[in-house]
Amino acid sequence: MRVIFVAAVVGLTIFFGAYIGSHNMGVFNPKGIIALAEMNLIITTTLLMLIVVIPVFVLLAVFVWRYRASNTKAKYTPDWHSNRALEIIWWTIPIIIISIIAGITWTSSHELDPYKPIVSNVPPITIQVVALDWKWLFIYPEQNIATVNFVQFPKDTPVNFKITADAPMNSFWIPQLAGQIYAMAGMDTKLHIVSNEEGEYAGVSANYSGFGFSGMKFIAKATSKEEFDKWVKEVRQSPNALSLDEYNKLAKKSRNNEVAYYSSVAEKLYTMIIMKYMTPEMDM
Repeated sequence: MRVIFVAAVVGLTIFFGAYIGSHNMGVFNPKGIIALAEMNLIITTTLLMLIVVIPVFVLLAVFVWRYRASNTKAKYTPDWHSNRALEIIWWTIPIIIISIIAGITWTSSHELDPYKPIVSNVPPITIQVVALDWKWLFIYPEQNIATVNFVQFPKDTPVNFKITADAPMNSFWIPQLAGQIYAMAGMDTKLHIVSNEEGEYAGVSANYSGFGFSGMKFIAKATSKEEFDKWVKEVRQSPNALSLDEYNKLAKKSRNNEVAYYSSVAEKLYTMIIMKYMTPEMDM
């Protein structure tokens, strides 16, 4: 029985290790310093908790086997109800582990604050994000362009996302680059990321927002600075312009939207989207 139990545990461990290693599980395949720090945090806290979890389950199996009804050799001690040494052990170890996890949580909560800018010698790029039904709008205020369900930026360059919603509350998430941050109407939230490798990374909505939620996905592409500049020039050649009228059409509910480019954007569009919830009489 013990051999079967040990074999099952080892087998499951190998299976999940092989599965994670052969599948692109975004959180465990980080491509940026923020995502890497978050993965290390997950692994560290999990290992610390396993210090308690594994012995508990091992002892559970041992007790079930040793004190089964058919085992007449098990020692019967109905009057034994206290062991000071054991109580000290099973109280002290969890307290130490919880204290360590609390310290890690306190430190990482400040170090990985999504509002905290990333220190770099490279000037950051600002991208405004609007969660719509059911699509993502990306506005580049410095380049005066916009895209739908596609965002591109240079690698090794801090990206300052400014995030809001013109729809029900949502959650913006690029698992391989950073944790999720909520997008809420009338609010301006922030997320700072950096990609250390070129590549295309899956972006998703991490908060259920209705009928078209399953198709609310986008591609985040990190490239060289030269390729990014070339892409910006290509977007500026698009025949579509994101005027207020065009935005109002885009904001209507739609599902499984294709990637779209806009060569120009209405002035202060992002601010207007936020302010229309602050001043309802404002007309866009």
